Amino acid sequence: MPYWTVAQIESQREKTAADFLNQSGFTTYLPRLKRKRSDERGVPLFPGYLFVQIVERWYPVRWSVGVIRLLMVGDHPAQLADSIVAAIQRREGRDGFVKIPKYGLQLGQAVCVAKGSFAGHLAVFDGMAGHDRSRILLELLGRKVVAVLPTQDIVALERSNTTG
Repeated sequence: MPYWTVAQIESQREKTAADFLNQSGFTTYLPRLKRKRSDERGVPLFPGYLFVQIVERWYPVRWSVGVIRLLMVGDHPAQLADSIVAAIQRREGRDGFVKIPKYGLQLGQAVCVAKGSFAGHLAVFDGMAGHDRSRILLELLGRKVVAVLPTQDIVALERSNTTG
């Protein structure tokens, strides 16, 4: 029964590796993002990785051009649920690029810490730092200090007017 696995690819050779694997009879999936509206080629959603569908033999994938290794569990490739690949494919637009929902806060946006030991402090949003954790810049003792807090503990003070 066919299954998806993940191949680690040489730096910036995802398309080359996909082409060689496709020529060898494997089905590959390389989800891409647009960096900006005028971007025609896009960039890989997962740089350095490629989804490969294994039907019978997986060993030839390992020795294909551009492939460093397969992600393994024991002595077999790790199997990725079809639903994960399908979920990524459903996010693709008509142009073939994956659409990522925008997060409510923008880089540089003013925020206020609502809970915790920094409650009431003003800060600047500096990006995400993992699942449900935000990185903020606090002004403490005359310097900017990075703090990582649960996202629900910060509140936006102003809304950015930029559209994506």
